[in-house]
Amino acid sequence: MDKIRVIISGGGTGGHIFPAVSIANAVKALRPEAEILFVGAEGRMEMTRVPAAGYDIKGLPVRGLLRPLWKPGNIGVLLDFLKSKRMVKKIIKDFKPQVAVGVGGYASSATLNAAYDLGIPCLIQEQNSFAGLTNKSLAKKAKKICVAYEGMERFFPKERIMMTGNPVRQGLLNPALKRDECAKTFEMNPEKPIVLIIGGSLGARTMNESVLKNLDMIAKSGIQFIWQTGGYYKNAIAEALKEKGKPDNLYVTDFISKMDEAYRAADLVISRAGASSISELCLLGKPSILVPSPNVSEDHQTHNAMALVKKDAALYVKDVEAVEKLIPLAITTVDDSTKLKQLGENAYKMAFKDSAEIIAKEVLKLIEK
Repeated sequence: MDKIRVIISGGGTGGHIFPAVSIANAVKALRPEAEILFVGAEGRMEMTRVPAAGYDIKGLPVRGLLRPLWKPGNIGVLLDFLKSKRMVKKIIKDFKPQVAVGVGGYASSATLNAAYDLGIPCLIQEQNSFAGLTNKSLAKKAKKICVAYEGMERFFPKERIMMTGNPVRQGLLNPALKRDECAKTFEMNPEKPIVLIIGGSLGARTMNESVLKNLDMIAKSGIQFIWQTGGYYKNAIAEALKEKGKPDNLYVTDFISKMDEAYRAADLVISRAGASSISELCLLGKPSILVPSPNVSEDHQTHNAMALVKKDAALYVKDVEAVEKLIPLAITTVDDSTKLKQLGENAYKMAFKDSAEIIAKEVLKLIEK
């Protein structure tokens, strides 16, 4: 067989980029000679994250539709999409891929539409329990649709769906990590409970407000908190803490580079309900309180969260109620060892252990066909 060539497209958020890179790594692990080219959207996160992971990427001038859809600016969006599709056809003719993989995001639509037009078999990977617009529009063009949740036949042709789970960041499952040592990395006492608060790489305003408005409760709780604020809010939070005083049991950082250590140290995780975050929490069997972001299309984070809540695998707090309810719920939950154990075990039951490799094998099957 000729050398394997795979094109992978998508991005915009870490939730699309982590799975895309994980799939690429899994293809390379199975077939080290494979050539992989990424296609992303100019100015978006993937244009730096993908090269950092060791892969080439081409950028398209593609962008998202404006809401509501009848906004005049969407004419320009459509023209950029058509230009991007022409650019992808040129990329495909030069690179000659045998398969195209889409993970969602603006670039994915132009890339897979162009690949389909040129007779390249396509696979899409849908991370969320409520399918995004891009993947819904591509459903009829994909030979295989890899999903992470049950009930996805309401969006996709049933016979093409395969339950694979979401690939997660490599290195999270490091068996060498010991909780006591990880706790000390964050200046925590391993003997006391630890709550980890993460709002995604950019942070989450609601979670940050929930902490700032409840500093007295945190100080008196006897529970330790690791708080990732996000770089965007770093300076404002530093000012607020200077004014109000930072409790000794609160560790504050704008970004956690060693997420594997943070997860290992934590007895309870407070998180948004992005698909990648949920997949990581399940794989690690971590009890969590999910606060879905209200700022995402089709409210898909609430759908993601409820898939766990229905199976008693996570607790849920609405974004609008978080400032009032989140910290009190975290304190009562982390003190309830029976509840923590139940949440963690049920989350682990929902985990998929080898998602990236399973998807990579499907990619290779499409080439062999």
